[in-house]
Amino acid sequence: MNKIKKARLIINTTSYMSEIIQIIIGTFIMSCGTVFFLLPNQLSSGGFSGIATITFYFFKFPMGITILVLNIPLFFISLFKNGGKFLAKAIIGTALLSVFIDILERFNPLTSDRFLACIYGGILTGIGTAIILKANASTGGSDLLANIIKKFKPTARTSNLIVIIDTIIVGLNVIFFKELEIGLYSAIAIYIMGKIIDIFFEGIYFTKMMWIVSDKYVEISKKINSEIGRGTTALYGKGMYKGEEKNVLLCVASRTEVVYIRQAIKKIDSRAFIIISNAREVIGNGFKRE
Repeated sequence: MNKIKKARLIINTTSYMSEIIQIIIGTFIMSCGTVFFLLPNQLSSGGFSGIATITFYFFKFPMGITILVLNIPLFFISLFKNGGKFLAKAIIGTALLSVFIDILERFNPLTSDRFLACIYGGILTGIGTAIILKANASTGGSDLLANIIKKFKPTARTSNLIVIIDTIIVGLNVIFFKELEIGLYSAIAIYIMGKIIDIFFEGIYFTKMMWIVSDKYVEISKKINSEIGRGTTALYGKGMYKGEEKNVLLCVASRTEVVYIRQAIKKIDSRAFIIISNAREVIGNGFKRE
């Protein structure tokens, strides 16, 4: 029994250390995007970094310290709503982000072109945020606030809450700096950041899902398996117009394989009914493995 407990302790410790390493890498990448691209061009990716950008330009407060101070009230609320483990990682993430930003502020920005800044700033902050979210952690700000609000209102969508919070903060940037251009470029940065996060969680490799309706489904299934090397699944179906019972083949394949599958089907049954749609992520044998 003690061996089992020790094994579990080792696994849990290793997993936690892995998450801490991810948080360190993620916060550093976020800091690079903020300091080298967004901050020097008065742009914001939303969150408390947007408020910190305002205080930095108007009151010369260090941006990293401002982010940390703004998050303190959220930490206390999060302790009761999300538990101690999540709070510990949120504090680590927020503190590291603040420290990295204050350190990197000593270096010169990489560009003064706002268009380039919003693109590369959005990419880097998106990559960093995705790595942190993968570690089930937070750097405070809009994602932590959205998480807390969701505890009070479970039906609310986290993504919608984050967008609303970030939109308000970007709006404040426009009001304080009195430049609509800042808001427009910041919106691009936020959009790119969101897309990068989606890529990290859903993958960039689109596969295709094919629904094949044919009376020659057995022959088609064998053909796809032998020539293309893809499996198929027969699902029961019923045509409601004529009331005929049919077996519908389901096949998932890569984009290049779809061309050959279509050709193979048409050789067997030129009247086969085929539906092809995108499968955003496929996990399993022959595809992505987790």
